[in-house]
Amino acid sequence: MNSMNFDLRVFLVDDDEVLLKAIAQIYELDGVKVTSISSPKKLLEDITPDFEGIIVTDVRMPGMGGVELFKYIHEIDSEIPVIFITGHADVPMVLNALREGAFDFFPKPLDSELLLASTYRALDKRRLVLENRLLRGLAKKAAQGSELIGETVVIRHLRDTVEQVAQTNVDVLIEGETGTGKEVVANLIHQYSDRAARNLINVNCAALPADRADIELFGSPHDGRAQGSSAKIGKIEASHNGTLFLDEIECLPSEVQGRLLPVVENRQIASIFGDRDKRLNLRILASSQIDLSTPSENKGFRSDLLYRLNTVRLRVPPLRDRKEDVPLLFAHFVALAEKKFAKSAPKINSSVQHRLYDYDWPGNVRELKNFTYSFVLGLDGSNGKSLTMNLSLPERVERFEANTIRSTLEQTNGDVRTTLDLLNIPRKTFYDKLSRHCIDINKYRKRE
Repeated sequence: MNSMNFDLRVFLVDDDEVLLKAIAQIYELDGVKVTSISSPKKLLEDITPDFEGIIVTDVRMPGMGGVELFKYIHEIDSEIPVIFITGHADVPMVLNALREGAFDFFPKPLDSELLLASTYRALDKRRLVLENRLLRGLAKKAAQGSELIGETVVIRHLRDTVEQVAQTNVDVLIEGETGTGKEVVANLIHQYSDRAARNLINVNCAALPADRADIELFGSPHDGRAQGSSAKIGKIEASHNGTLFLDEIECLPSEVQGRLLPVVENRQIASIFGDRDKRLNLRILASSQIDLSTPSENKGFRSDLLYRLNTVRLRVPPLRDRKEDVPLLFAHFVALAEKKFAKSAPKINSSVQHRLYDYDWPGNVRELKNFTYSFVLGLDGSNGKSLTMNLSLPERVERFEANTIRSTLEQTNGDVRTTLDLLNIPRKTFYDKLSRHCIDINKYRKRE
């Protein structure tokens, strides 16, 4: 279950049992969860800052009226939406409550369609409030834990394995798609090991120029360009007494892979001065985006090198296989971005919420981090600005759906019944889609 699912419902308060049943039926017929309560004082027993719902209350009730109830609720949590049902005589009192933060009001007799529309907006507002609060809590929790963030079974297992493996001195092959966090895993293995005080030398094999890869790794008596220049110590020798991390090792040329064999097997490297081989004390970590043991994927990677590297093999799962971790990761990156940019993040809206839950994140954690930074900077597209990115098919479908709803509302001047007929969808589905796409139906009703 997603950690950000809330059991949101309407808490309906009225001492008139007949009216209570009638309004409850409006909600039930539209698929809205509703709890009917005849006593305001009874409702207050359940109100906490984590309250998962909104209040719809009559104004005039014996003992405690709706406005007094609102004031008590407002003191507990000012962001719980309260909708009033009132007679005409009570309108001035309700208008004052609206100025103090009440959500909406409806005079009797009720227009069920308008009441439902307001209710859906209030539920969506409450959901976003609770989610923003939860994300803040998750961010604080993430800041206190491991860099390998997540609570799903696969990530907990990986975290435990990393800690265990780090205490040994074995070589480790880390596999996973681009952006999954292979470098994070390598850094943690080094940090948890008894080599933590020594160097961690990171070599991006994919970025090594083909004509310089050998020199960069193994060094040379001079830099290979000017006679008489100083000797160059290679990355391998620089990791002596520490850890060598060969990132994207599958990209190394075959001849360079061959020269790695004695390093991996015997911890031995030819001296740059040509006198004798040098013995090294180092741990080797390597990462690959592909399964090096599969011939169809390994692009001719040397099997003898793979056998020597493959002492311990770890797989970092793609984000689509641990989507329940997305809110926690998002919260963590929000906290990092706020600190980095000295800027408070905006509240998440339905568009951001939909992306967090329903997107598959093909770029994995790296893509989520970039999205989060753009969100904090206001460049995620939810505030009218545009962030250039390739849209997946599901995203294109979502955009088409939103545009279709907007154009239909344009045609009908925001008339719900006509819009539902044209789109041929149930009312609840319609309001769910309005919420998901951040469409304010009132903007269309105001048009001539």
